[in-house]
Amino acid sequence: MIMVDQKLLGKTVLIVDDDEDILDSMELAIRAEGAITSTASDGNEAIARWREDAPEMVVLDMMLPKRSGFLVLEELMQSEAPPLVVMVTANEGKRHMVYAERLGVHAYLTKPIPLQQLIDTLAELQSQR
Repeated sequence: MIMVDQKLLGKTVLIVDDDEDILDSMELAIRAEGAITSTASDGNEAIARWREDAPEMVVLDMMLPKRSGFLVLEELMQSEAPPLVVMVTANEGKRHMVYAERLGVHAYLTKPIPLQQLIDTLAELQSQR
């Protein structure tokens, strides 16, 4: 039997993006690394899933319907045990990155994101915790 090194084995990850194709591809890649995943496609659903599942990590799109990624991030960071958060966005504005960092984001990636880069970022953050 061949053992594959799964970088996120047993870790819980909430993936939030309003683009279904991006959401599906991120979920498949993260699951392939052994993570237990849940998904949300808008900001309100993200908060509900986070409260329900208490994931260790959140991959969070910045531009979401119903509640922006920034508002979701703010709520996550105010919790007693905030998750590790990787914000993903197609917006390359430096101002947004600075604001996300001020709110406490752990990593900020610009789309399109190679899936391996996302996996490596999550694994790196998890190893630092």
